[in-house]
Amino acid sequence: MPARFSLPGFGGADAGSDAGTPGSADLISVLSTGGISDDDLIAASTTAARLLPHGSGGRWENPRSGARGTITPLAAVYRDNGAECRDFLVSYVHDNAEAWMQGEACRNSDSRWDVRSLKPWRR
Repeated sequence: MPARFSLPGFGGADAGSDAGTPGSADLISVLSTGGISDDDLIAASTTAARLLPHGSGGRWENPRSGARGTITPLAAVYRDNGAECRDFLVSYVHDNAEAWMQGEACRNSDSRWDVRSLKPWRR
């Protein structure tokens, strides 16, 4: 079943993705990410949801836009209102632009990981 994404601040566009990717799009909160497209955010979120259950990071890429970056899990898994969660960082590189975002993903009732938030990283 495809996931649907609604990314506030990016025109509310919905896009499908494959199974095992974030499924609670209404929980994704994007705050002024400096012009990062919703398509790039979907690509990064989808990769994060796929990598985080294994406790690993890795690369993400959006072949349509040429944007790319890395997903880096932070610290250990923790519990939030009974859900298993993990914080992570996302690097974003596109042309000469570079940015960092911080996110939180939690395991849902179907045992899949959903990205709950993705916002600019506050150093």
